[in-house]
Amino acid sequence: MLEKVSTIYENGQLLKASEVARILNISRSLVYNLIQTGKIPHIRISQSVRVRQDDLNKFIEGNRTDENIYSIYS
Repeated sequence: MLEKVSTIYENGQLLKASEVARILNISRSLVYNLIQTGKIPHIRISQSVRVRQDDLNKFIEGNRTDENIYSIYS
């Protein structure tokens, strides 16, 4: 009888560093720096690095400021 093999992350998406960079509008090297310093959790698959969409969302929310930002044009 075959049993279903469940994964830790069945319904999520794994993002490449370049995709994370595009989402955050930063350089890919800065993404790697954030990964290396542990600020963005990651999964290493051989030499590839992937970031769970949920972890990226938590990183974004954790770095969000509630300060009012005023435009110099208003």
